[in-house]
Amino acid sequence: MNFDPVLLTSRMQPMKAAGLWRDETINVFLQRALERCPDKTAVVAYSQSATEPVRLSYRELDRRVESVARNLASMGVGHADVVTFQLPNSWEFIAIALACARIGAVANPVMPIFRQHELTFMLNFGESKVFIVPKVFRGFDYEAMAREILPSLPHLKRVIVVGGEGEDSFDNALMREDAPPLTGPGIAPDDVLLLMYTSGTTGEPKAVMHTSNTLFSNLHAYIAVMELSDSDIILGASPMAHLTGYGYLAMIPVLLNSTTVLQDVWDAKRALHIVRTESVTFSMASTAFVADMCLAVENGDSTSTTFTKFNCAGAPIPPVLIERAHKQMGLRISSAWGMTECGAVTVTEPARALEKSGVSDGRPLPGIEIKIVDINGNELPCGETGTLLIRGASLFAGYLKRPQLNATTDDGWFDTGDLAFVDADGYMRINGRSKDLVIRGGENIPVMEIENLLYKHPAVMTCAVVGYPDKRLGERACAFVALKPGATLTLDDVRTFFDEQQVAKQYCPERLEIVDALPATPSGKLQKFKLREMARQFGESA
Repeated sequence: MNFDPVLLTSRMQPMKAAGLWRDETINVFLQRALERCPDKTAVVAYSQSATEPVRLSYRELDRRVESVARNLASMGVGHADVVTFQLPNSWEFIAIALACARIGAVANPVMPIFRQHELTFMLNFGESKVFIVPKVFRGFDYEAMAREILPSLPHLKRVIVVGGEGEDSFDNALMREDAPPLTGPGIAPDDVLLLMYTSGTTGEPKAVMHTSNTLFSNLHAYIAVMELSDSDIILGASPMAHLTGYGYLAMIPVLLNSTTVLQDVWDAKRALHIVRTESVTFSMASTAFVADMCLAVENGDSTSTTFTKFNCAGAPIPPVLIERAHKQMGLRISSAWGMTECGAVTVTEPARALEKSGVSDGRPLPGIEIKIVDINGNELPCGETGTLLIRGASLFAGYLKRPQLNATTDDGWFDTGDLAFVDADGYMRINGRSKDLVIRGGENIPVMEIENLLYKHPAVMTCAVVGYPDKRLGERACAFVALKPGATLTLDDVRTFFDEQQVAKQYCPERLEIVDALPATPSGKLQKFKLREMARQFGESA
């Protein structure tokens, strides 16, 4: 593959001079662990299909990484070749990611939810050389799917199956001990390390390129703000095929020489068991994960006194949920905002989490700048909402084969497509996407305020508000709500509740849709574009 990381050149000298790009790859940090703490637990992998977790020391993890790397190299995988793996959170996922770096290949994790249509596009677009899948996961036969699409993938040389049989099984293909020693170079700091498709909140996936320097500049800054250390035990429950899981739950533990504890299928009750058993101290995931754990605690489960920090990203965190998590679990919920294109951009430090996480998405991490501009590109003052631009160390290397979509200015500002404002303390708040406004009769409806009010209702589990067309007013607000088990809710209930909260009547949603769950990406990021598509039909049928 001929990668063209066009967004790197202008940043190389200033970022390295500032010490933000350290020119270190993940190979450096794994080697450091082997020198400092070879027998320390690196990975504990819980699987729904196994009674006991797999526990790997750094020494054993390195042995498996070396085996995977040698066997991939023996298949002809080398520098800048793409290895695609569609795996749940598992030790194999981490070993493959590290093995790719060891031989200079590009890791391309993809979400387990993807099927033939999406995978055929991704594997062809990225010219993937090897595709690694589980035999079966959550009742679906991934091997059969991979075999089905193989004839339509001219670049693909091999399908390898975790839990499979024969020569293409993971054990027989990648754990063979007779593979020749490595001879080629590993990943270089400015080589493309990671190819990751955007989550699809807009419906148009693009292939994001990251290098060790762009990604790790973000992880180092995040470690400092979140006050993480080598003594932390990190729960990896958010999918690792998303940047949250790959960067913060798989790579950060290696950078720290700490321990990551993996959960392959999300279940709040089992997660709390893992937290207690493994003395977990920290995790990062979307708001839904916290809501699920709070509900499990309310139903009789317990947490651990060691589990004190959690970072939520992907959607604003309702203040009521922050309060519940702190009261019921002793958790300080730090808010964050970021994108696959740049990792975490803003984070609320733990010391101010209770004060700021409910009203902001944090402050910019070191090495990142943000700017709020109006429709003409003029910077807006504090408190005013406009388009969010970002630039800095962790901005991606560009979109693969689509540099025309990079959305950066000549001086390096990247247009996020999000609306935001900054408060007097320098904390940013995402105020929706540019398409996320509800304008009723010429008046902007404060969507996030409405959602936060709805979250206070005892029947509401999760919610989102979008606009739908109206001939007279232009738009009206529709609330999509997923209820707590056994709860009921009507539009009249919502109106009564809003009256009790003394909210302006025009702010109350004029339509209520009860759903089993809100549409979301595999990492839990809300897909409002799908809700807008559903709501559009209400206006058309009126």
